[in-house]
Amino acid sequence: MSGYKKLDEYDVVNTEKISKIYKLIIDTVGEDSTREGLLKTPERAAKAIQFLTSGHSLDPQEILRSAMFKEDYKQMVIVKDIEVYSLCEHHLLPFFGKVHIAYIPNGHIVGLSKIPRVVDAYARRLQVQERLTTEIRDCIQDTLNPIGVAVVMECSHLCMQMRGIQKQNSVTTTSAFTGEFLKDTTRKEFISLIGSKLH
Repeated sequence: MSGYKKLDEYDVVNTEKISKIYKLIIDTVGEDSTREGLLKTPERAAKAIQFLTSGHSLDPQEILRSAMFKEDYKQMVIVKDIEVYSLCEHHLLPFFGKVHIAYIPNGHIVGLSKIPRVVDAYARRLQVQERLTTEIRDCIQDTLNPIGVAVVMECSHLCMQMRGIQKQNSVTTTSAFTGEFLKDTTRKEFISLIGSKLH
C-alpha cells in the first residue's frame, strides 16, 4: 500500500539497549539473529516490552480524578468483563483474562471508560495477579472514597500452560473487597450480577 507510514513513539536509547539484549538472547538459545525472519525481531521485541510495561509511567489515581463527577447515586455500579493482559513477573510470560469491578458511590461517580484505563495502567507492568487485583481495588477506594469496592479477576497464565505444570485449562481467580462489599449480602449480589447475562 503506497504512502503507508507507521508511526512508533519509543525511547530511542532504551529501544537500542533492549534490542541488543534480545539479540544476545536469540543467539544464545541457538538461533541466528542475522537470518531474514529474525533481523528486526530484537527491535520489535524491545518495543513490545516497553509497551507491555508502560503502566509505570501512568498515574492511575490521576486517570480517575480526570473524570470524577458529583452525583447523589448510592447503588452499585458494575463494569464487568474488562479484558486484562499482563506479564507475570516470575517468567515474563503473559497472563490474561477478565476483571469485574464494582463500586458504590459516596458523592462522586467516575467516567466509566476510566475504570478499564486504571486496569491497563496497573496491568502494563511486571505483575502477579494477586497484587494486580488489590492495586485496582485500592486505587478506586483511595481516589473515589466510595462506600465499597469489589474486584474479581479470572486469568489464564501461560507460565502454567506453556511450561512447568502445563495445565492448559486452568484458570486463576482472585478477589478483593472493601467497605460494603465485605458484607455477605452485598458481595453475593455482586457475584450474582457479574455471573448473569443481562446483555
